[in-house]
Amino acid sequence: MIEIELIDASETEAFGAALWQAMPDKCLMFLNGDLGAGKTTLIRGALRAAGYGGTVKSPTFSLVEEYRLNGRALFHFDLYRLKDPEELEWIGMADYFAERAWCCIEWPEMGMGQLPAADLELTLNYVGEHRTVQINHLRGDWENSIKLHWKNKDLLL
Repeated sequence: MIEIELIDASETEAFGAALWQAMPDKCLMFLNGDLGAGKTTLIRGALRAAGYGGTVKSPTFSLVEEYRLNGRALFHFDLYRLKDPEELEWIGMADYFAERAWCCIEWPEMGMGQLPAADLELTLNYVGEHRTVQINHLRGDWENSIKLHWKNKDLLL
């Protein structure tokens, strides 16, 4: 596990941007953390790095927000309001996973039993006035091969 301190929302966005630059075009990412911990802020950073200038909102009510940018795609899911994991079949989750895209899932525990294993699993936490992001899991064949440029350093994940 790697833990990184994030001073404020702008650093959370910067971390998301660094992930966008480092990670493969196809990635299933689980985002864990309490309400307001910065999950959507991290996604906003990735989207800004991809050139998206519009509003980035949590898909709490829509379940998914789709973004297609410069030949790449990002699907942002929020499963907080999911009543039953089998509902994922009704929204066509398998179709999203089949695409060459980032599939970022907030509240993945709400879909357990219907979701494949994550390629990357992050947990955002509050620590005093700051946040941290923990890299809890990285797909086995990606370990020691993903170079994340963070604060003028290269971190090998």
